[in-house]
Amino acid sequence: MTSRLFTLCVAALATLSGLQATAAQTEKRDPDTGAVTWETRAHGVTLSLTQILPNQARAFYLNRGFPAEAVEPYATACVYMTVLRNDAAPGELSFRLTNWSVQNAGQERPPNAVEDWMMRWRALGLAEAAQIAFRWAQFPPEQEYAVGEWNQGMLATGLAPGSRFDLTARWTVAGKTFEGKLENVVCAR
Repeated sequence: MTSRLFTLCVAALATLSGLQATAAQTEKRDPDTGAVTWETRAHGVTLSLTQILPNQARAFYLNRGFPAEAVEPYATACVYMTVLRNDAAPGELSFRLTNWSVQNAGQERPPNAVEDWMMRWRALGLAEAAQIAFRWAQFPPEQEYAVGEWNQGMLATGLAPGSRFDLTARWTVAGKTFEGKLENVVCAR
């Protein structure tokens, strides 16, 4: 009986260890806005994307000094409030958005780069205050988080409204690469 109990305990621990490595993806809809949040936990890290509706993005940047014609390409670029939390990774995690990938229609590429948007705003001659507001609202292009630290910000995928995609986020801890994946994410209309 003791060896059978031991075997059951080992099997249960193995199952729990696997669940801690990667948890199932969840999806929640905000009853007021209709915006959807996709979330997954992997290797002690939580990743979530919450749709920012095009009208929300327009309003946010119009109120920060952007002319309507300037903000439109961003507002319709499939934007998300992105959160990455180091809940319990085995040390400090670091990431670069250039290592993340958006998979859509058989193609794979990183999310739109913040610096590309900044170059666009400078070329349009946007006021410095508007540019600063934009930069500070974006998800950071790279960051390091100790256990318990996190960050959030806007992230544009560059896809058309209504598109579906998968997002693979990659980070390193102590020189080892980990990833979390969100599947079948839908761009807001």
